[in-house]
Amino acid sequence: MKKRLLLISPLGDRSLLGSDFYFRLPSLGLLKLASLTPPDWEVNIVDEKVEPLDFSSDADLVGITAMTPVAKRAYEIADRFRSRGIPVVMGGMHVSKLPEEALQHCDSVVVGEAEDLWDVLLADLGRGQMKSIYRHEGGFPCLDRRPLPDWDLYRGKGYLPVHFVETTRGCPFNCEFCSVTSSFGGKFRNRPVDDVEEEIRAMKPFPGRFTWQNLVFFNDDNIISSRSHARELLTRMIPYRLDWLGQTSVDMAQDDEMLALCRKSGCMGLLVGFESLSAETLKSVNKGVNKPQQYLDVVKRMHDHGIGVKGSFIFGFDTDDEGVFERTVEFAQKAKVDVVYYSILTPYPGTVLYRQMVAEGRIIDHDWNHYNTHNVVFRPKNMTPERLLDGYWSALKESFSYSSIFKRMWGNGTRYNFFFPMNFGYRQSIAKASPSARA
Repeated sequence: MKKRLLLISPLGDRSLLGSDFYFRLPSLGLLKLASLTPPDWEVNIVDEKVEPLDFSSDADLVGITAMTPVAKRAYEIADRFRSRGIPVVMGGMHVSKLPEEALQHCDSVVVGEAEDLWDVLLADLGRGQMKSIYRHEGGFPCLDRRPLPDWDLYRGKGYLPVHFVETTRGCPFNCEFCSVTSSFGGKFRNRPVDDVEEEIRAMKPFPGRFTWQNLVFFNDDNIISSRSHARELLTRMIPYRLDWLGQTSVDMAQDDEMLALCRKSGCMGLLVGFESLSAETLKSVNKGVNKPQQYLDVVKRMHDHGIGVKGSFIFGFDTDDEGVFERTVEFAQKAKVDVVYYSILTPYPGTVLYRQMVAEGRIIDHDWNHYNTHNVVFRPKNMTPERLLDGYWSALKESFSYSSIFKRMWGNGTRYNFFFPMNFGYRQSIAKASPSARA
């Protein structure tokens, strides 16, 4: 008889992207974990974004992934299953940074990446010798020739019809507010293009009436981490006639060859981490690679190639004053950014920012539920926490007003039939999650 593995993705409390239909996106991490599980295990994945969790479920092992804003819910779930005598293992960004905290609620923690650790943990469990912490010693795991994720595990769960694909891990920039470098290393590790193409070839269209049955999101922090790797990958993707989205750095716009390959291979849009309109701010948080004076040109050049831009900005840096909200909203509208994503600076465990804030005694809220980028959990330098929160919500409401959406979208040369629904999805979520809606 097969052993039963229950993998769980918790839902945080009132997240902006929470359980709203428009953001029912699947988790690639748990699919990858399932692919690493030996065939003598029966795997079931429960994602609270799209389905309820049955605490009476039988399992020989429960695995829970936890980002910081869902940590409290993850711990609650772990406690419930352990109370029934079921062993619980936890992983993910939050527990990898605070394993001792997590071990108050679970039997074992996988620190960092699961490759080359997961099979060892399961073997130890079978011998009754599961260790408290599993971590890589002396480097990061190789990404070559790993098993493909089985998307059939997600069929019928009500997700949006998007396949997530990973082509690289790691980042050399080490921005103070980001934990990617400390989690995945300070250099890019690329999967072999052959492996990525095999994964794309194996994808099956989602059933239903959606237009984008071959929509792919490359969840790399930078799709052009290596120019030579990206060039080969994008060229190999062309025959598959995909529609795809991804993330990139601002320097993508300076490479006409890469922009042309992106569009030819089916790129609909890219998320760009602008973060701030201030060069002083960017330099202070170790993201001086961004040049705000080039931002308008970055968006225009991407639009000229028919590529939409989802621009990401952060409010609450030490150099931000109270005019930052209006300036950012005006820029997004002037540049005709297809979709804007605003967030409040959040000191996540494992980041340089977190250590700095702790050392300076500036953290004012220790409730992990509030570490979701739309609450203020620290004391800003140039405004009150209340002003930062009010400015953030005001910027969101202004940028996602009907008039702003149409002004940003009209005439920018991208595919309105995709980005209009995305804007309206954000508008709906903002209306539900705003402080006035919770009052």
